[in-house]
Amino acid sequence: MRSIATRRAALLGAASALAAPAVRAQGDSPYPVRPVRLVVPWPPGGPIDMAARPVAARMAQLLGQPVVVDNRGGANGTIGAAHVAQAAPDGYTLLLASPGPVIIFPLARGKAEQDPLRPFVPVTQLVSSPSVLVVRRDLPAANLAELLALARANPSQLTYGSAGPASINHLSAATLAARAGVTMLHVPYPGAAPLLNDMLAGRIDMAFLGIGLVMPMIRQGAVRGVAVGNRRRAAALPDLPTVGETFPGFQADNWYGILAPAGTPRPVVDRLHHAAVAAVRTPQVARLLVEGGTEPAPSESPAAFEEMLREDAERWRQSVRAAGLTE
Repeated sequence: MRSIATRRAALLGAASALAAPAVRAQGDSPYPVRPVRLVVPWPPGGPIDMAARPVAARMAQLLGQPVVVDNRGGANGTIGAAHVAQAAPDGYTLLLASPGPVIIFPLARGKAEQDPLRPFVPVTQLVSSPSVLVVRRDLPAANLAELLALARANPSQLTYGSAGPASINHLSAATLAARAGVTMLHVPYPGAAPLLNDMLAGRIDMAFLGIGLVMPMIRQGAVRGVAVGNRRRAAALPDLPTVGETFPGFQADNWYGILAPAGTPRPVVDRLHHAAVAAVRTPQVARLLVEGGTEPAPSESPAAFEEMLREDAERWRQSVRAAGLTE
């Protein structure tokens, strides 16, 4: 009983520590005084939704107000992102962001020279979501070198799938093809699920997909992993090399983080940052995130997250060019 009481007291203490600055967040107006909406720009049940829910539940405890996950899917995440960009900058409407809707799509829609992050203010990265280059199980390529050799011997014959033009898995594969000097056929799908179904059926050769989605199938031998797209090897697949080990500098990191509308007051951003980081670092939440295929990676500060986003935007800008997309 004493142990349970001690844990409860510690949790209450953490919540109180975060709640203390609330009165000072917006002058004489406390924050938050009503529910906060965390917009997930994808349908329920996907990897980003699975990451959002335990984080939102813990943030609600720390902020003292409900944090409601609001799924607004459509147009590859851009509908939800646009909704948050146009919301009042008061800290009550936030975006659970990933590179596609907030960086890649603006760059690919003829805005490569503009700042895709202008509509938002960064709060924090939450997790890293490693991507894995997987191939159908009967493709005669056991590793990246053999895959690229097969592509060179069969120009434009190998197919790679994506969740749509200018999606993160499209640009990851297009960048790899450009770096390797090979030509492969892009096959867009309306989402990752139908793509994976076609790969399991042998109708498509390869794709970059989230580790949480493909890990069970790699373990079952239904697909074969040949490389990791992220900068570092994935903790869940430590023996699988990164693409960057063959092509230095290759980096197709996927991440999920929180953005607020531009103009959100700095005290509110700071309070949200502290709550979100504390949520991700809560052992129970971290365990759920890892089980969902992501790796906790909270930012040290909003400024550190912004710096990472700027670097990420420049990498994807180069990928947009490599893929020959409209600028």
